[in-house]
Amino acid sequence: MTAAAVLFDVDGVLLDSAAAHRRVWDSWALSHGLDTETVWRLTFGRRPEDTVRDAAARLDPVLERQVLDQLLARERDGVLPVDGAGELLRDLSGRDWAIVTSGNRDFVEARFAATGLPLPAVRVYGSDVEHAKPAPDCFALAASRLGVAPSACVVVEDAPAGVRAAVAAGCTVIGLTTTHAAAALGEAHRCAASLDEVRGLLIEQGILGQEPEAVVPPGRPCA
Repeated sequence: MTAAAVLFDVDGVLLDSAAAHRRVWDSWALSHGLDTETVWRLTFGRRPEDTVRDAAARLDPVLERQVLDQLLARERDGVLPVDGAGELLRDLSGRDWAIVTSGNRDFVEARFAATGLPLPAVRVYGSDVEHAKPAPDCFALAASRLGVAPSACVVVEDAPAGVRAAVAAGCTVIGLTTTHAAAALGEAHRCAASLDEVRGLLIEQGILGQEPEAVVPPGRPCA
């Protein structure tokens, strides 16, 4: 089947932000006497306030989100594009694509601007939906804004919660193994180790045309 659009998660897919987020969450966890490893495992693909609810139910998630956003703002210079992100997004110019993230709107858009990554017309953040990842609402909303069916969308995700959300929405899912092993992304339809491999899968799906004599990594099953 030829796909009509591609939906990208941001952190771990287009922005290499894991180290910055780890410093933020470790600082926050230690300030509340929480185990840093336990908190870190709760963060991937989810809104910060949802992580707070699970990690420390006694705390106000709205107030703690403000604290976390302030900590993250100090890390802005430590967040750079994932290798190949700029080239891939520029090649998608004129095609339907979107970002779908649980991240902070201001932070994401500032980092895109600072690093020269193009922003798509359609951008969905965790604050745009009542139920965030792993619920499918964010991907369904992005597809609706693009005017295509979720089943015609390819999603690129690096986190299990995001993969589950995209599968539940009815999308074709590429698991990018930048932050998790392929086995953890086993619900994805295919896995890729890099954005070069993602490019090959997007060519396979008909979203990108193949350049003459291009060598296209095929991707692989996740399980």
